[in-house]
Amino acid sequence: MNFLSLLKTAFNSLRTHKVRSALTVLGLTIGIISIILVLNLGTGLKKYVLSSLDVFGADLIEVEVKVPNTSQTSSENGMSMAQGVVITTLKISDAEAVGKHPNIRGYYYGLFGQSVVSYETEHNTSLLWGMSAGFFDLYNAKVVEGRPFLAEEDLGQARVAVIGPKIREKFFGSGEALGRYLKIGNKKFRVVGVMEEQGTYMGMMDMDSVVYLPVRTLQKQVMGVDYIQYIMAFPKDASRSAETAADIHEIMRQQHEIIDENKEDFAVTTAAEAMQMMNTVTGGITLLLLAIAGISLVVGGVGIMNIMYVSVSERTYEIGLRKAIGATERNILWQFIWEAIFLTFTGGVAGVTLGTLLSLISSLAAKSFGFDWGFNFSWSGVLLAVSFSVAVGLIFGVRPARHAASLQPVEAMRME
Repeated sequence: MNFLSLLKTAFNSLRTHKVRSALTVLGLTIGIISIILVLNLGTGLKKYVLSSLDVFGADLIEVEVKVPNTSQTSSENGMSMAQGVVITTLKISDAEAVGKHPNIRGYYYGLFGQSVVSYETEHNTSLLWGMSAGFFDLYNAKVVEGRPFLAEEDLGQARVAVIGPKIREKFFGSGEALGRYLKIGNKKFRVVGVMEEQGTYMGMMDMDSVVYLPVRTLQKQVMGVDYIQYIMAFPKDASRSAETAADIHEIMRQQHEIIDENKEDFAVTTAAEAMQMMNTVTGGITLLLLAIAGISLVVGGVGIMNIMYVSVSERTYEIGLRKAIGATERNILWQFIWEAIFLTFTGGVAGVTLGTLLSLISSLAAKSFGFDWGFNFSWSGVLLAVSFSVAVGLIFGVRPARHAASLQPVEAMRME
C-alpha cells in the first residue's frame, strides 16, 4: 500500500467517527490555545512592564526604603510594606548627599500620599505624589498646560498643584483649570499646571489621576511627616551606573551610620538591575504557565492513546481482514500513526488560529482597561505548539498502532 493510500485510509477512518475525532481534537486545541496565549500575552506583558520602567528614565539609579534584615526583593519586605510598615529614615538630606556625587547630572525625590480632593461639590479620592522640582526636568512626561511648580515654591511649602488629565476632566471639564483652587483635606491648593496623558504604570497606578505637589508641601501641609520614600538619580555617564550605584550605597551607609549590612533600611538599584529583575519575574511566570499548558497537552495525548486503543478494539475484524488480503504490519502501523498525527495536527492548527485570535481580543480588552501592551504574534510559539502537538500524536499513537499491527489475521477475524 503506497503512502497516499495510507493517508486516505487514515482520513476516511477519522471521518467515519466524527464525534470521537472532534472531542479528541478539542482537548488538544485547548492545550495549544494555552501555549499561544501564554507566549503572546507574556511577550506583550514583558514589553509593557519594561516600557513602564522607561517612563522614569532608562539610566536612573533608585534609592528606596526597605525593611531592615530583609532583601529588597524578598517576600518579607514586600509583605511588611503591604501590611503598612513605614520606614521613616530616608530624608531630603540623603538625596542632597547623593546629588553631590560627581557622576550624577540630576536627581529628584519624593513620597506618596492619598487624600480626598474636592472642587465645589465634586469629590475624588486621589493619589498625591510629592516630589522635588527637579522631577519635571528628568521625568519622561511633560506639563502640557500651565507650568510645573518651582524649587522656590517647594522650599516655601507653597500650596500649588499640577494635576493629571483625568483630574482636570473630572473637576473642570472643558473649562479653564489654571488658577482654580482644589481642596485637599481642609486646605486650598492653586492649580498651576496639567500633565500630559500617561495611562497606567505597570497596570497598578493610574498616572492620569494623580495630583502632583511640592514634596515639602505634601510633607508638612498635608501628611505631617519629615521623611521621603525614594530618590531617583541620573548618571552623567550611564556606562558607569554600576560603579556609581556602589558609591551611592556607601554614601547612604554613611548618612545612616550603618555598619552591619543586615541593618540597612534602604536599597540601591540601577535601571539595568530593575529590568533584569522584571525579566526574571515575567520569564518565570511564563515558564510556569507553559508547564501548565504542557500538562494539558500531555493529558490530551493520553486521551488520544485511549481513543486509539478503542479504535483498534472496534476495528479488530477490519484489521484482520486487511491483513488477510495482503496488508503488511507496516501498513497497519502507519495507518494508525497517521490517524494520530491527523488528530494532533488538526488540533494544533485550530489551537494556533483560535489562540492568535484570543490574543488579539485580549490585547484589545486590556487596552480598554489601560494596559496597552499591544498585539504580539510569536512565530516561535506557533512552531513550538504545532511541533509539540505532532510529537504528542507520534508518542501516544505509536503504542496503539503497534498493538493493531501485531494482531494475527485469523484471531482478529474471529473477534467480530
